[in-house]
Amino acid sequence: MRGVAAILLAAGRGTRFGTEPKLLARVGGKALVRHVAEAAVQSTADPVTVVTGHRAEDVLAELTGLPVQIVHNPLFADGLSTSLKAGFSALPSEIRAAIILLADMPFVRSELVDALIAGWQGRGEPAALIPVLNGQRGNPVVLSRTLQTVIEGLSGDVGAGSILRGRLDVLEWRTEDPAIIQDIDTREEFTKHQS
Repeated sequence: MRGVAAILLAAGRGTRFGTEPKLLARVGGKALVRHVAEAAVQSTADPVTVVTGHRAEDVLAELTGLPVQIVHNPLFADGLSTSLKAGFSALPSEIRAAIILLADMPFVRSELVDALIAGWQGRGEPAALIPVLNGQRGNPVVLSRTLQTVIEGLSGDVGAGSILRGRLDVLEWRTEDPAIIQDIDTREEFTKHQS
């Protein structure tokens, strides 16, 4: 399904997690970032771009052997918007959309990624397709390339949510998969899922 890429945002510091880098914490024997990267690589999304920032070399080491494109975001400390912009700027010209994956969501699987991509394509390629579980919006989100100019205007520690609110061309995609709302932000959440 060439035409939809994956952008894995892995540049943040994870300050609520404590002193250790959150993305390098291990669940099921693998770093959080590796779980998400493997799901992206095993999906139909192509290419897979990983945006790094904080502790970039350590994140890269966890991705060894995976066919991913790396984009370093030197402005990562300025917030999430800078990583989203860096990822979109790196997309090849023929890409029509990107599924945005967050590195602290290790329970997202390739099947979910593929279902969202197919859902976006099957619904007329809207500006965005957002997964919803029991009325709660989650991630990953598929963003159309048509939003790139608006994304370039973002600043600070915000994602695409602010530019999607109120748009009629943003569609929700209902799912029963709890992975869309299972992120790991704190040490307590990590301990709950650790095995």
